[in-house]
Formats: sequence, C-alpha cells, structure tokens
Amino acid sequence: MLHYQIDRVEHQVSDDRSQTGVFVIGPLERGQATTLGNALRRVLIGGLEGSAITAVRLSGVNHEYATIPGVREDVLDILLNCKSIPVNSRSRDLEIGRLVVNGPATVKASDLQFSSQVQVIDGERQIATVAAGHNLEMEVHVERGVGYRPVDRHQEDTSAIDLLQIDAVFMPVKRVNYSVDETAVGEGGSARERLRLEIETNGSMTPDDAMAQAANQLIALFQPLATLTVSDEPGLDPEPSAEAQIPLEELNLSVRAYNCLKRAQVNSVSDLMGFSYEDLLEIKNFGSKSADEVIEALERIGISLPQSRTTA
Repeated sequence: MLHYQIDRVEHQVSDDRSQTGVFVIGPLERGQATTLGNALRRVLIGGLEGSAITAVRLSGVNHEYATIPGVREDVLDILLNCKSIPVNSRSRDLEIGRLVVNGPATVKASDLQFSSQVQVIDGERQIATVAAGHNLEMEVHVERGVGYRPVDRHQEDTSAIDLLQIDAVFMPVKRVNYSVDETAVGEGGSARERLRLEIETNGSMTPDDAMAQAANQLIALFQPLATLTVSDEPGLDPEPSAEAQIPLEELNLSVRAYNCLKRAQVNSVSDLMGFSYEDLLEIKNFGSKSADEVIEALERIGISLPQSRTTA
C-alpha cells in the first residue's frame, strides 16, 4: 500500500478574489510524481465544472458592433468585461441577472442583481462607465458547464436578435503548475520524489476543493479497470473430439442400418451423438436390432448414448 502525505504549504487570496494554493505531496516512488502531477493538471484545467456569463442583453442594442449613447465603452468592450466576471451558480438551470444604472456612474459587477443561487465573486470588476443624463439597462445569463464553449453562430436563437452570445469560459481553475523534487532515499536505496502542485482558481472554488474534485474524477475513471474481468470470446464452439469426427462408414454397420442413417442425414459419429436410444427407434425403417447395433458400435470407441430424451 502506497503511503504519502499531502501538505498545503501556501494559500493566498488576491484583490480580485482569485485564490492560489500550493500543495506538497510525497514521498512518492520514482516516476509517480510526474504521473500524478500530469493527470491532476489535465483534469484541473479542462475537466472541472464551473459557471460563466454566456449571453448579454442591452437595452436598445441588437448587435455587438453598436455603441450606446452616454456610455464610454462600446458594446464589444462591455461583452468582454462581462466575459471576465467570475461567478458561481449553484443552480443547474439558467440564471438571469439584471441591472439599471443612471449616470453619472461606474457600473460594476456588484450592480448585477441575481437570485440567491448566484454569487458574483469579484464585485469590483468594472463593466461600463455611464455619463450624466444617461442610463444603462442590461441583462446577463449565467449557466454551468465544463471547459470552453465558443458561440455557434449557426445555432443562435434568431428569435431573440438582441441577445448577444458570449464565448463561455466555464473553467474555475486559471492556472496549474507542478514540479518534481527528489527527497530522501527510501528502503533498498531507491530514490523518492516529491510533487509540488500550484493551483490558481478564479475564486468560485478553493484550490483544496478543486484538487479534491479532480482526484475524484480520476478515481471514477480508473475504478472500472480495477474490477475488470476477462471472459472467453463469444461464439467460439469447442473443437470436436477425434472420435466424434469418425465418418459413419468406419463403424462397419449393416447395410440396412447404414442406409437408414444416411437417409436421416447422419454422416458421422458427431451426428449420432445428438441422438438417444429412443430417437434411433423413431428413424424410419430403423428397428431395435439396428439401434442395438449402433449402440454397440459406439461403445467400441468409447461413446455411449442415453436411453431416452429425458436423460439426454
């Protein structure tokens, strides 16, 4: 059984609410640190579920190349600002946030009003700047997903031309780095390794939770291999014995018995092995004397037939 220790040696929370955690895992056998670090990194970067703003509706705007009177940023800048807002939705359904701001004002992410299911991680993230005498009214859509989802222009909802889709970045982990250091020599003189893993999240989950979720995904991936059972290939019949391959002619039966069996499509000993004594008696013009003759011939080569179908 492999035993190693996991220590969190550093944890930081930045001004933008992103979190960084550094973990040291070891001691590990040679090669295991790289295997563990690479597997965790791949799942952490692209396999964890997160939340993101996926669409924006701006009052009076129906395409992303427009400008809004009294707003310093154009629509493309507003969309990019919304795309960078880290959010955490606990709902599997689409969540909608809204804001209405009268100028002069600097519109921030904290101005978005969501249900209790959605948390805005960095409320200081700026969205737009509104001049005096003007206002900004907008609606944002938040969804859960995995990885990166680009906008599919061919499948956009044409019935809502004012709903501007955004390339969604659902990944809660922003960066993962790992390094491998050699540690003290183990039993038998073998060198040991230590994995140093640095995880940075956008603040929607802690580095501890991110690593735990990644590890559970890897466990679920490998678990079926631990219970793998190998079964025989289907459809392969066992090869018949040498006795079963003997042709009917070599049994030296009487002409009457031989002809009756041939008419019944019996051509070898293997064909006879599907018969019982009662089955032989039912062959046309095949009496008990011929049946006894067949039984004796088969017994000479070490094969016996059952008396009836019930014992077959």
